[in-house]
Amino acid sequence: MEAVEALAAARAWAAQDPDEVTRAQLEALIARADAGDPDAHAELASRFAGRLTFGTAGLRGELGAGPLRMNRVLVSQAAAGLARFLLARETHPSVVIGYDGRHNSEVFARDTAELMAGAGVRAVLLPRLLPTPVLAFAVRHLEASAGVMVTASHNPAADNGYKVYLGGLDHGSQIVPPADAEIQAAIVDVARGSITELPRSSTYEIAPEEVVDEYVRRTAALAAEPQPLRVVYTAMHGVGWETARRVFEAAGFPDVVSVAAQQDPDPAFPTVDFPNPEEPGAMDLAFATAAQHGADLVIANDPDADRVAVGVPDGHGGWHRLSGNEVGWLLGWRAARQAVERGLDRGSLACSLVSSPLSVSSRARRASTSSRRSPGSSGSRAQATSSTATRRPSATSSTPTRSATRTASRPPSRCSRSSPT
Repeated sequence: MEAVEALAAARAWAAQDPDEVTRAQLEALIARADAGDPDAHAELASRFAGRLTFGTAGLRGELGAGPLRMNRVLVSQAAAGLARFLLARETHPSVVIGYDGRHNSEVFARDTAELMAGAGVRAVLLPRLLPTPVLAFAVRHLEASAGVMVTASHNPAADNGYKVYLGGLDHGSQIVPPADAEIQAAIVDVARGSITELPRSSTYEIAPEEVVDEYVRRTAALAAEPQPLRVVYTAMHGVGWETARRVFEAAGFPDVVSVAAQQDPDPAFPTVDFPNPEEPGAMDLAFATAAQHGADLVIANDPDADRVAVGVPDGHGGWHRLSGNEVGWLLGWRAARQAVERGLDRGSLACSLVSSPLSVSSRARRASTSSRRSPGSSGSRAQATSSTATRRPSATSSTPTRSATRTASRPPSRCSRSSPT
């Protein structure tokens, strides 16, 4: 990008930026560039030589001024573009908006709510910072057309992001092609003008607490057989603890110890280099807490609580973090076992193409159908979230055969070690 073009784009951006911090940041760069500072020219080029592209994971990037950073101008363009996308699909669309504890997350969420309401989309803002899974659930529970979650998930502290979920036949799942490209085209169209011209309204709604209560109730109900385990949990400086604590208690696991130093939301993530529980060292505090309290299990979430890692004793006085494949295999094995116990001898369980073949072999031994799908496939999400098993008619009993019960009640003797998903 030519220096003159970058300067013109920066001036136009600063003129519409409602954020005093990023506007001042950009104006300082412009002044330095006008004075002939080559570093300022290079920095402007790095911010204006394109724009963050809206993909299946939405938007994600470093906070700062310009279209290649996350900021209020970019988020406003994204919100208005998404509103146009929804209005083209439905006459009276609705959207639920959530946010985590990162820098500017609540600001971006309220901007989105105001712009959606101003565009004629019914906007419902979650009552406070909450986990991403609560937002995805709220899309289904409130029968919304879409959901927006302001989060950069497990990215570094300097980043933020913008995820989109679709309702209806997509059941609150994250977007897949071609929806991402259609939303991106609408955002680019909005960006041709100034966000100061976009209508705003403060008539958005605040979601009732009943949404969170129902999420807790339904999630806790999945634990059909609570065991007397002592669990250590870490929210990794994110938003997971409040909801996780309620789920643990409702599910019959009252003896949960939270890692105090990582319990409350802190956008700086001061105790970890990288707030991803799958990163080496990220669970060290949790493992130390587990050793101190004689725990049986460690559970860690990432900052928006849509990623989980599990730690177990290694048998030698230390702790071992299970890989994503190992956790997925255990969940698949549990689902297959429950299907057999219910007398379901035919069904489908899906895993992505990047998942371990362990889960496929586990399900195959239980006479269920395994389906391999591309990561992010709407089909794999739909199968993973709903039972597709069918019951074999029986004139006598629905009790599984002895051999089937024996197979399902005993996991293989060991898990193969494989890289995280």
